[in-house]
Amino acid sequence: MISKAEIKRIRALSAKKQREEAGLFVVEGEKMVAEALASSLEVVSVYRTSDIGEEAMRQISSLSSPSPALAVVRIPEAPSESEIDSIIASRPLALALDSVRDPGNLGTIIRIADWFGIDAVFASEDTVELYNPKTVQATMGAIFRKEIIYCNLPSVLERFTAAGMPVYGTFLDGEDIYGVELQQSGLVVMGSESFGIGAECASRVTHRLLIPPYPRGSVTSESLNVAVATAITCALFRRG
Repeated sequence: MISKAEIKRIRALSAKKQREEAGLFVVEGEKMVAEALASSLEVVSVYRTSDIGEEAMRQISSLSSPSPALAVVRIPEAPSESEIDSIIASRPLALALDSVRDPGNLGTIIRIADWFGIDAVFASEDTVELYNPKTVQATMGAIFRKEIIYCNLPSVLERFTAAGMPVYGTFLDGEDIYGVELQQSGLVVMGSESFGIGAECASRVTHRLLIPPYPRGSVTSESLNVAVATAITCALFRRG
């Protein structure tokens, strides 16, 4: 069984302020709960419809159609500056997200990073919160395999450049990505849904890339969705 007090505490975790104060977030779905239990994160509690009943699950779920399982997970500590330095020193192929505001897009990008073996994902401080329920669900479990590092993004771009690695960015006036030799270490910056890469980060990009429309020069949609653009870009970096 589950008490009314527990129901209230879990429901409160739908709010960012409550997640930050409690240091907890919620995952829903049998696959997601299994991923959480198999991860290095601390799973505080697990609730199943078979144990607490459909009505109680409906009350604690944020989904329109509650799943049979839900878990409360402790938010891990953010990486220190020395840990960020270690990541950069390993010469990774990493993503940088500049002001990505849509939780579904963030979750999908994390899933894309997982699929293409991207070593790290850095996010600007105004990027949507990782533990937003919509973000968590959109990761489809990748949240338990990829570390998302919120940081001063322009500073991180400078640190990659200082380490001798390229900083790529996608722009409408960039060089055709299909004809560019792409390195397997460096940082790939993706911009916000509405405004693209901001001026502070854009000024620190060393290689400007364009995903061209087909046929080239044709009149098409104004731009690509940021998650779609990220998937195309990552696929091209990982081509043989």
